[in-house]
Amino acid sequence: MLTRALIASSLVLGSLSIAATAEARPGGWARHHPARIQINHRIARQHVRIAHQVRQGDMSRAEARSLHGDLHDIRLQERAFARANENNGHLTRAQVRGLNHELNQTGNDIRN
Repeated sequence: MLTRALIASSLVLGSLSIAATAEARPGGWARHHPARIQINHRIARQHVRIAHQVRQGDMSRAEARSLHGDLHDIRLQERAFARANENNGHLTRAQVRGLNHELNQTGNDIRN
């Protein structure tokens, strides 16, 4: 039992040190880039707005499911852009503009 705990803790510590090393590296993937933070906060706020609309009875569950799926697709697209960029996970202005345009459309769908 003690050996299992030691193995589990060493695996956790090892994975944490690998993750810390990847974040600390100048060439590492920039998870906390300002443009990515802004996009992800908008997505989170829209999820909350959808839930509020359903609770108020202004939106059906089917509509909410569809909008949540749209937001999920936007988040996947944001992650794919960040992984594909040569500048270490940053988003280009054109990519940010495109993602914001999609989020604007989803936001308009939430209001209607």
